[in-house]
Amino acid sequence: MIGRKIQGGKLSVFTEIIDGNIPGTFVYADDVAVAFMTIEPVNAGHTLVVPRAEVESFWQADEKTFAHLAVVAKRIAAAQLQAFDCKRAGLVIAGFDVPHLHLHVIPVHGEGELNLAKANKATQTELDAAATKLRSALAEIGFSKLVPKDMHKLS
Repeated sequence: MIGRKIQGGKLSVFTEIIDGNIPGTFVYADDVAVAFMTIEPVNAGHTLVVPRAEVESFWQADEKTFAHLAVVAKRIAAAQLQAFDCKRAGLVIAGFDVPHLHLHVIPVHGEGELNLAKANKATQTELDAAATKLRSALAEIGFSKLVPKDMHKLS
């Protein structure tokens, strides 16, 4: 893949998800970034925005890629506000768990819900239900061409 950086000769878990080697629940995809449900959400609809290229942290990303991720996160947030009963959509960039840049976009009712330590494992049924709502909202607000046809693989 163009722009892919292999770290230590091993692909990150997010690259493995993007490549289809590990299951993922996708809501958005373009040439630069993808968005999929995290398996440990703080709230239903918690989505990760990830560049296709392996970049370890946001300060190592080129400005064009980082700006694009911010635009995608904004689109996801707009869909979350429509799809979920939340006051805001929060954005967190932490990067401690996976050495591949990712933005957490989280439907929230208050700042306390931006604490990733409050995340809990979700079932695939819960992830699919949240993804279905989010994918529908993305289509309704004009991004249907960027919603993958199959939520479980990029094609």
